[in-house]
Amino acid sequence: MLRIAVTGAGGFLGWHVRVLARALGWPEPVVISRGDLFDEAALAARLDGVDRVLHLAGVNRGDPVEVATANVDLAAALARGLRRCVTPPGAVVFANSVQAGNCTPYGDAKAVAAATLAAARPDLIDVLLPNLYGEHGRPHYNSVVATFCRLLAEGRAPQVHEDRQMELVHVTDAAARLLGVPEDGSWDPSMPMLRIGVRELANRLAAFADIYRNGEIPRLVDRHDVRLFNTYRSQCFPAHYPLPLPRHADSRGELVEAVRAHGTAGQTFCSTTRPGITRGEHFHLAKVERFVVLRGSAEISLRRVSEDTVVRFQVSGDEPVVVDMPTMWAHKIVNTGSDELFTLFWVNELFDPARPDTYPERVEAAEPVPAVLA
Repeated sequence: MLRIAVTGAGGFLGWHVRVLARALGWPEPVVISRGDLFDEAALAARLDGVDRVLHLAGVNRGDPVEVATANVDLAAALARGLRRCVTPPGAVVFANSVQAGNCTPYGDAKAVAAATLAAARPDLIDVLLPNLYGEHGRPHYNSVVATFCRLLAEGRAPQVHEDRQMELVHVTDAAARLLGVPEDGSWDPSMPMLRIGVRELANRLAAFADIYRNGEIPRLVDRHDVRLFNTYRSQCFPAHYPLPLPRHADSRGELVEAVRAHGTAGQTFCSTTRPGITRGEHFHLAKVERFVVLRGSAEISLRRVSEDTVVRFQVSGDEPVVVDMPTMWAHKIVNTGSDELFTLFWVNELFDPARPDTYPERVEAAEPVPAVLA
């Protein structure tokens, strides 16, 4: 269990680093703001004695002069603070880029930043990151994946102006590499890459969106398919939910098509829940999970990890609907009726007790809770 400090904690990579640290059960990171970076004494005090410093702060896009200057200045400020620490941090890690030194303002600034930090800490862990994608990326800024997913979520078609090969890494795998944790869950610090063309990426995401539009689960053949699908779902939530289900009725009764999965393995289970009882209070990093209330009434509530806003859905077996749990959102279901609640759950993978991808987290408050599987 490590105590870490993070610059750029509010960014795309920074949020995923904090989520993974929370899943690991580590203390809340020490967040180093831009203001902290340029207050040398305050910065040294905040960095003093931590186990690991992650330098994620930077500027990726914008005016070329600003991009170059900001990345160098941020690294220089951190280097000054590191030199003033009474008890130096155990390790310093720089989220560098594979573009470092490529004769662009951004690439050259990242190379200078790395050299600046290495002068203060010769044991600097310099991690060259490729293009990152993942849940809640900022469209038109963080990744073409985020941009395509947002367009598809809005019912628009991605436009491919230049088809080229890309190397993509899911941001949780990058976070695991930066945190220095072994592969022991829904992440892989070796950062497995997806090599894919821009047009092929657009077509794959469009196929996911087309199938999911009706609540059906697309075929997910590997870890990158699952994570691309989760990235798309993150751009859909919460506006696209709940999803209505096809219902068929005749003199015998009713039939509800709760899960239609296109060649995707999974596990289905059902539960009964007494009035007033809660199930859930956890989040997942990778698995796709579906809730369908078939009898009774309930409230499904969700909160994005490290944020405060709670999203709530009132659901009933009288009108069955789908609410799929987005990854990295704490969620729970509460029986709000006077009768027993009957709920169908579906996940895209068989439950593995050794790697459950289930992390305790209250929806209404941030403190951890005892593990509950469903």
